[in-house]
Amino acid sequence: MTDLETRAAPSRAGALRRAAPALAGYAAVRALGLLALFLWSAARDKSAYTLLTARWDALWYVRVAELGYGYEVRLPNGDVHSNLAFFPLLPWLERLVAAVSPLSYADGGFLVSLVASLAAAWGIFAVADHVYGRRVGVCAVLLWAVLPVGIVQSMAYSESLFTALAAWSLYAVLTGRWVTAGSLALLAGLTRPVGLAVVAAVWTAAALSFLRDGRAPGSQTPGTQDAPPDRTTGPGTPADRTTDPGTPADRTTDPGAPGAAAGPAARGRRLVGVVLAPLGTAGYVLWVGHRTGGGPLGYLDVQAGWRNGFDGGYAFGRFVAEKFTSFPAALAGAGLLLGVASVVWLYVTGVRGRQPLPLLVYTGVVTALALCASSYFGSKPRLLLPAFPLLLPLAVALAGARPRRSAAVLGCVAVASAVYGAFWLNGSGPP
Repeated sequence: MTDLETRAAPSRAGALRRAAPALAGYAAVRALGLLALFLWSAARDKSAYTLLTARWDALWYVRVAELGYGYEVRLPNGDVHSNLAFFPLLPWLERLVAAVSPLSYADGGFLVSLVASLAAAWGIFAVADHVYGRRVGVCAVLLWAVLPVGIVQSMAYSESLFTALAAWSLYAVLTGRWVTAGSLALLAGLTRPVGLAVVAAVWTAAALSFLRDGRAPGSQTPGTQDAPPDRTTGPGTPADRTTDPGTPADRTTDPGAPGAAAGPAARGRRLVGVVLAPLGTAGYVLWVGHRTGGGPLGYLDVQAGWRNGFDGGYAFGRFVAEKFTSFPAALAGAGLLLGVASVVWLYVTGVRGRQPLPLLVYTGVVTALALCASSYFGSKPRLLLPAFPLLLPLAVALAGARPRRSAAVLGCVAVASAVYGAFWLNGSGPP
């Protein structure tokens, strides 16, 4: 083992120990959700495992893993549902698991989602811990776990995989690890179309860093790393924050922070990260355009076959307005308005709370793409799952409350979320 590997191993072990309470709490919440689902499904003579692995989008991912691309369903109204709408990383991983184990493709998707959900929880903790401290990091993870549609995190869907890649890419950005950030952004871009949000965050952070170099009075020694040299807080260190929860830490490694200009090697790594970041999304979209003969915009034609597109929220607004034409539906409309208002309020609170700009850019793009899509209105809560920075203001508030009160709130919400998830999947369910 090299000296670098010897130094890195304790750091990784320390990071895991620091995140352990968050990961244990996350696993407990997800176990509760799965238990509720299995009990509810058994009472209705349904298979909970089928609901998790062989329904809705999970079937499309399995078909990609089994047959490759080219499968499509033509509906009587002329719409064409093509599996080219589904990005390839999850099916690739399903195929890999099936190749090295006796598991089926569907089993592989379930296993990937379980592992990815834990990786996502750790990544969310790492980001929140880096910005606000350990207590906020734990609360952020638990809040993500108890979301009403949190059961999707345990399904053979791509939300958990994408969130894991996005969270760790954002953490790499915040700590100046540009090649890692770009590589993870590339993989996120192979997972979901919203990988564009990760690319935007990486590019924004890089632009801020280049501007910082231009106005910095000095420069680093050529070849020095632009990663944090000696952290006193955050994953991998025993110390907790000494500042109050809710106050973003003053990190000199944050993109755009004032300081000395980066040396040539550091600037080179930053440029590599910038170049790598969009290759996943761009590569798949261009390949789909070439395959369909639709050119660079061919992927949009595929989405149009699913009646999906981006209209600035016009169709969603009309959908909500139509709810107010009758009394029972008006309650649902009011709930939708309240939900959208809550999302906007949380984002504005993050802006006022001075969240790092890469987080704000990422969250803004994810939220805009989710709320302004022209179809599948019922899927919008699920599409917002990766927008975990929206939860940081709530995590700050929970971290500042008395532990018993926070535990009671999270416990009640976890039970409600578990029951709702079981009810939801045994009813209309995703997408």
